[in-house]
Amino acid sequence: MTMIDGPSGERPQTSTRDYGQLRAQLEAWLGTRVPGASISELIVPESNGMSSETVLFNLTVPGEPEPRGLVARIAPDPAADPVFSVYDMERQFETMQMVADHTDVPIPKVLWLEAGTDAIGVPFFVMERVTGIVPPDVLPYTFGDNWFYDAPLAKQRRLERQAVEVVAALHELTAEGPARFLAGPDDGESHLRHHVRAQRAYYDWVAEDGVRSPLIERGFEWLEENWPTNADDAVFSWGDARIGNMMFEDFSPVAVLDWEMAAVGPREIDLGWMIYIHRFFQDMVEDLGMPGMPHILQRQTVASIYEEASGYHARDLDFYTTYAALRHGIVMFRITRRSIRFGEAVMPDDPDHAILHHAHLRKMLDGVYWSDK
Repeated sequence: MTMIDGPSGERPQTSTRDYGQLRAQLEAWLGTRVPGASISELIVPESNGMSSETVLFNLTVPGEPEPRGLVARIAPDPAADPVFSVYDMERQFETMQMVADHTDVPIPKVLWLEAGTDAIGVPFFVMERVTGIVPPDVLPYTFGDNWFYDAPLAKQRRLERQAVEVVAALHELTAEGPARFLAGPDDGESHLRHHVRAQRAYYDWVAEDGVRSPLIERGFEWLEENWPTNADDAVFSWGDARIGNMMFEDFSPVAVLDWEMAAVGPREIDLGWMIYIHRFFQDMVEDLGMPGMPHILQRQTVASIYEEASGYHARDLDFYTTYAALRHGIVMFRITRRSIRFGEAVMPDDPDHAILHHAHLRKMLDGVYWSDK
C-alpha cells in the first residue's frame, strides 16, 4: 500500500501498538513452533505502510550457529483505524504459497500462519527475511536523492523491464488453475464486475459517516460509461503491482511483497495500477515544478515490455489507468479520515479535496489527462 506524507507534511501515524509487548507475545508464540527459540528486539521499518504492519527480528534457535532473519506480517491494530475494512492474513499466506509453488517470481518463503487472535490480538504470519532495497515512497523516489533516481538510465531501464516481466509471470496463473480460490462468486457476472463491486463496497465503508466524494461517485459512473471489452478475463491479479512493493539487488527483483489486494481479473488491472502509481508520484513532483522521472513506466513502454514478455497486447488502458486512479482516490479518502482521527488533519470544506490527486483524477474523467503526458 502506497505510503506518502500526511496532510501536514509529517509521516502519518500508522500504529498504536506497544512493540515491547508485541515482542514478548511473538516470542511466546514462536516458542511453541521452535522450542527454546528467542527473538531479538523488533525492528519496525521506516517504510512501514498504513495497512498491514511489518516487523523484523532475528530468531535464535538452540543448536543453530546463526540467528534466522525473519519478518512478521501483522494485521493492523484495530485501534489505529485501518485503511481497509478486512485483512485476511490467511488469504495472503495462501497467495504467497501459490506464487512460490507455481512461478519463478521471487518472494519471501512463508513459514507459519496464525489465523486466530489469541497470540497477539490479531492474525499474522511469519516469513523469511530477504535482503534488498526498495524504491522509496517517503519521499517518493521521483523527488530525487535516492538510489533509483540517481542511477544511470540503463540501470533504471533494467529495473523497469524486470518489474514489468514480474507482472507478466504472475499473470500465467489463472482462475481456472491455482488462482481459483481468489475468484469472485460464480454468479454469471464478469471478474471485472466483481472487482469493481468490491471497490464500491470499500468506498461505501469509507464513507459510512455520510461524508461522500462527488468526484469518486462520478468516477464510478465513468466506469459504467466506458466499460471495456475484456471484463471476463481471469488471470491472477497481484493488486498492488508497483516497484515500491519489490525489493531489488543490482536493479533486479529479489522479492515481491504485499499481497493483501490480490484478486482475479483482467491483466490490465495490474498494468494500469503500475502505470498510475508512478504517475501519482510523478504528478506530485511536477506540481512542485520539479523534473521527477517522466521517462520511467510510461504507458506505452509498460505495454510494450509486457507484450514482449507475455505475447498479450494490453487493451483499454484509458479505462484501467483511470480505474487505478479512482481506486487510489478511495484509499486517499480513507487516509485523510485516519489523519483526522489522529489529529493530523481536518476534513476540507470540499470533500473531494481530501483526495490528494483530485485535480488529476478529474482531468482523467474529463478525458484530458493523458494529452500532455
